[in-house]
Amino acid sequence: FYQRSGVFLLKKDESKLEELYQLALQRRDESPLIGKLAILDQESASKLFPGLKGFERLLYASGGARVEGAELTATLIDASGFEKVEGLVILSPLDNGTYEINGQTFDKVILACGAWLGQTLAPLGFEVDVRPQKGQLRDYFFEGLDTGKLPVLMPEGELDVIPFAGGKISVGASHENDQGFDLTVDETVLASLEEEAKTYFPDLSTSKSFSERVGTRAYTSDFSPFFGEVPELEGVFVASGLGSSGLTTGPLIGKNLVDLVMNRSGSLDSADYPVAQYVKKKD
Repeated sequence: FYQRSGVFLLKKDESKLEELYQLALQRRDESPLIGKLAILDQESASKLFPGLKGFERLLYASGGARVEGAELTATLIDASGFEKVEGLVILSPLDNGTYEINGQTFDKVILACGAWLGQTLAPLGFEVDVRPQKGQLRDYFFEGLDTGKLPVLMPEGELDVIPFAGGKISVGASHENDQGFDLTVDETVLASLEEEAKTYFPDLSTSKSFSERVGTRAYTSDFSPFFGEVPELEGVFVASGLGSSGLTTGPLIGKNLVDLVMNRSGSLDSADYPVAQYVKKKD
């Protein structure tokens, strides 16, 4: 589910690439996984990803990777050794300081329910600054095209072009703030993303088939994530607001949540991502 194939970063104002390059060099000191950095012209970039157009220069980072979200989450659940139970969850505080969830009792609970955190905590008298954002993408399938090692293409804006092994290239994803939890495929939105993608990768039109995926991200009003224990609800821990960074930061925040629950020191300080700023008891 994880492949380091490199990433191409594009800027509408290509004069900003040098500034981005210098920033990446500084961050590489702390994060060596960034890998090799270089500003490439179109000819050089096309040697790594044939057929690219629509730019003169871009920034390349060899450590860039792509993640297959469904496989990642399934692997993490399997590795946990716990049973996965799907269904509506209702959290009920008990008088002895424990919590009942669908007939089972727990002394500590982690709520990692994304954009649905507000609905989960509202019956307990909390207001949650988390909103849903709709994201749509289209997977294109090619015959005879070796896509497994192609870099991820990230133009400035919503669009990403993400190659996977087996002739699959994903294009997306939209950032729709006014659709709530609607998961209906919108051909107009996907067609717009496709047209933009073709300006960089015209061969997209040669795909033999495609399919769509639609999901819901969780965002706070200031676009910052949060995690930690809920004020006035001892033993209940939450995380939300990760937005489109969820596949990247989610496992790390999950690990730190478990450290908090187990009274262990983690790699992140939850005080830097304060729950109280986003989860508040109603007056």
